[in-house]
Amino acid sequence: MDTNTQNPAPEEQKNTSNTTSPEQSGSSGKRILIVEDEKPLSHALKLKLSHEGYDAEVANDGEEGFTKASSGDFDLVLVDIIMPKMDGFTMLAKLQESGSKTKIIVLSNLGQQEDVERAKELGVFDYMVKSNTPISRIVEAVKSAVS
Repeated sequence: MDTNTQNPAPEEQKNTSNTTSPEQSGSSGKRILIVEDEKPLSHALKLKLSHEGYDAEVANDGEEGFTKASSGDFDLVLVDIIMPKMDGFTMLAKLQESGSKTKIIVLSNLGQQEDVERAKELGVFDYMVKSNTPISRIVEAVKSAVS
């Protein structure tokens, strides 16, 4: 009986070694930081981007977002403008001052041309008005930015 109980162990090990890793399943390996204080939106974006194969992480305010974005560990940062602790424009300026080369897409409900121009001057890759942009369009912009 001891041999019967021992035989499944090597088979189980064999099966677990055949488990598909994220790299093998088509994961892009690209890291996306979502800096957004609206939790339903940040959660939806994280789920959608994760489903698309991205490693998505959320920061709930500008200070947390700046700290994480400053690490240089992200391929792209999605940034809201109106946030607690540090607004998006301040965060963008501080990232620019630090020499960050990480691509940034702004997602904001501020849609005035002067806000868009200010963000572009701070080096953003794209600017989208949240209320006018479906999540599928945001995902397409992410794909375009990190491809």
